[in-house]
Amino acid sequence: MSTVSLTGTASLTRLALRRDRLMLPVWALVTGGMVASGAGSLEGLYGTAAQRAELAASMNANSSMRSLYGPVFDDSLGGLVAWRFGTFAAVLAAVMSLVIVVRHTREEEETGRQEMLSAGAVGRRAPLTAALLAALTANTAVALVVTAGLAGQDAAGALALGLAIGGTGMVFASMAAIVAQLTESARLAKGLTAGLLGLAFVLRAAGDAGTADGGSVLTWLSPVGWAENVRAFAGERWWVLLLLAAATGLQTAVAYVLTARRDVGMSFLPTRPGPAFGGLATAGALAWRLQRGTLLGWSLGFLLGGLVFGGMVEGAADIVGDNEQARQIFERMGGQSALTDAFLATMVGLFGMVAALFAVGSVLRLHGEETSQRAEPLLAAPVGRLRWAAGHLVVAFAGSALIMLLSGAGLALSYGRETGAVLGASLAQLPAVWTIAGLAVLLWGAFPKAAPAAWGVAGVCLALGWIGPALDLPQAVLDLSPFGHLPKLPGQEMAWAPVLALTALAAALTAAGLAGLRRRDMVS
Repeated sequence: MSTVSLTGTASLTRLALRRDRLMLPVWALVTGGMVASGAGSLEGLYGTAAQRAELAASMNANSSMRSLYGPVFDDSLGGLVAWRFGTFAAVLAAVMSLVIVVRHTREEEETGRQEMLSAGAVGRRAPLTAALLAALTANTAVALVVTAGLAGQDAAGALALGLAIGGTGMVFASMAAIVAQLTESARLAKGLTAGLLGLAFVLRAAGDAGTADGGSVLTWLSPVGWAENVRAFAGERWWVLLLLAAATGLQTAVAYVLTARRDVGMSFLPTRPGPAFGGLATAGALAWRLQRGTLLGWSLGFLLGGLVFGGMVEGAADIVGDNEQARQIFERMGGQSALTDAFLATMVGLFGMVAALFAVGSVLRLHGEETSQRAEPLLAAPVGRLRWAAGHLVVAFAGSALIMLLSGAGLALSYGRETGAVLGASLAQLPAVWTIAGLAVLLWGAFPKAAPAAWGVAGVCLALGWIGPALDLPQAVLDLSPFGHLPKLPGQEMAWAPVLALTALAAALTAAGLAGLRRRDMVS
């Protein structure tokens, strides 16, 4: 590879790190800190060797739990941390990495900024190299936080876990680099890479459900399964890290070959033109056309997720055995009720928090249309700002209701009982989902430069709801999320006051955002 093609890499790398100077440290600290702080919470739950051994045995005997977290390879405190948090930390590192790479490659080309930069002394492969270096910096930070936080348990195990998590992130960073060459849209590039990540997680889950030693062929077909099979704190398999490094190197080489064979802004899979006489007579029809594929993908994912988690409900009582503290975690997440209902409420709440990500992404499609200057020609026609925005907001709010309904249907079908209660519990999450969506509308409408911060809000709510109870965070901290105020259904009595209050708050935030949109200039 010619050094000329890398001209400007250092400057572009500094630019990428400067643009992500807030996102990268926060993401690294949250992901790494989640793993590092897990040792303290698990020590409080399972303080003796006998308790840890009993937990490991019960988890390895439960195929549903193996599919969710993977097998327990060692019953030491470090081994339990790797089991409980390792897989999800690897997934978070992968999501962080694909966002970074697509943001600094395809998104730059889509907005036209890369063409302007390429007019200077910038080599053809420099932008891709800078994006990968930014991802490498972020994953290195995650690995260092994990290693430093768990070094007290066992230095070798901590290093192995940190490298496994960071290595998984780099595999998907290089995978995103390939996808970014194939597609014309940054949104599609992120969606396709996220879909490949979901497939990797499903392969790992299916493999671990069948075997308790991580040796399934399906597990070894998944990069997430490779991270698991590093076996941190359980007689580390250092050679598995070579698989992560080899996959990263091979995919990076493919991405370099592809980027050298296309023009800036072009792709190997161009977007298909629409029909000559499509049904795009209204702004709402255009919004539906732009977002229907995303909604379909989320709908299928939520339905399948509901079916999978519904099959775990019968084994909920076996998850914690006689451990009262573990039972309290599920009750904090799912309410003070029977353990089966608490497990159902926990799963419903998890779907709600993930649905908030869909709602935020759907709302911020407006921000993307505006910053890419596709909104201006539309608004130059007899289309008002509110009518233009309304089409996308209908998809965001009604679409989140649809995917929650489908997740509830999947849970109920797989569980085979309490159909009405489970569907009602799923829909009861919507006021919190809509509140976060309303905040996204407010940020975009009144403070457009701060609009991406809505992702951070949704991410914090997800972390508080899913990890907070396991870390034994104070209830006052958990209540910072709107999901903390909802009734824990099924199992508890329906409480209409917080549901109505959050619905009213969502409406007020949305109205304030639309009012701000009417008063400000459009972003160019």
